[in-house]
Amino acid sequence: EGKGKRRNPLHDFKKTGELMLIKVNKTLEVKTKLLNTTEQCAKRCSRNKGLSFTCKAFAYDRVTKRCHWLSFNSLTNGVRKKQDHAFDLYEKKDYVRNCIIGKGADYKGMISVTKSGIQCQAWNSMIPHEH
Repeated sequence: EGKGKRRNPLHDFKKTGELMLIKVNKTLEVKTKLLNTTEQCAKRCSRNKGLSFTCKAFAYDRVTKRCHWLSFNSLTNGVRKKQDHAFDLYEKKDYVRNCIIGKGADYKGMISVTKSGIQCQAWNSMIPHEH
């Protein structure tokens, strides 16, 4: 990258406008703070800075300029979607992506069966195939 140019932290997130996630499962964690930009929210989520959980998404309230960091995303059990004009939802692409890039070492998606419906082999297993 060029000198003085910084990578936009939002690049790692999928944006869905006017959507908020509501946790039905009370064990899921959320932390909020006033921040001026979505870039600041994204940077903290990516680094998990000041969070006691792995940040998988954040919702930004455009009205109050409040960031809501989430330990879950739209694919997590115990979560429902809510249409809300004040919010934009940003989900880490690594957690909502249902495809494997490269060798799949960083894959964090939910797919665990092949295209033909066969259960995937666990990463820590050498049966039925060696890696």
